[in-house]
Amino acid sequence: MHRQPLLSLLKNHQPATDEERLMLEQTIAFVANQPDCFERHLTIGHVTGSAWIVSPDRQQVVLLHHRKLDRWLQPGGHADGDPDILGVALREAEEETGLENLKVVSSSIFDVDVHAIPARGSEPEHRHYDIRFLLEADPRQPFIQTQETKEVRWVAVNEIQKFTAEGSIIRMNLKKK
Repeated sequence: MHRQPLLSLLKNHQPATDEERLMLEQTIAFVANQPDCFERHLTIGHVTGSAWIVSPDRQQVVLLHHRKLDRWLQPGGHADGDPDILGVALREAEEETGLENLKVVSSSIFDVDVHAIPARGSEPEHRHYDIRFLLEADPRQPFIQTQETKEVRWVAVNEIQKFTAEGSIIRMNLKKK
């Protein structure tokens, strides 16, 4: 079963908060019950992969200003049928930031989040079951500008709340890395 590797990762994940524990349970149930969970065409929701990119000294993280959502977020995106969610997170991080030589700190899940994506055009409101992985990059590497982002930047961990009050980003920032 193509969902089994992700289900194993999810079942081994230790959530940091009760809120994350609830989202982990929702994600396990969703993946177990939806054979098309990696497909964007599944209109109730789908699995996405994201990257929490930190500097080697853990004093900075990469945030991007998402053009469509008009919010500062971590890099990530749709699996588009790919069940290798760590690979999805790496691909999306590279595509959205231009960073090369990203280092996977751990192949274990770093964070799990479930959030609503608002309706847009013919696409109904749906849920993203977002699986996040911890990556590391050199802050001296340049970023690229893409159609999906207004800006990409390194943000000091003690200044993240100047950019976003997004609960899952605050939660990831508080986790031991």
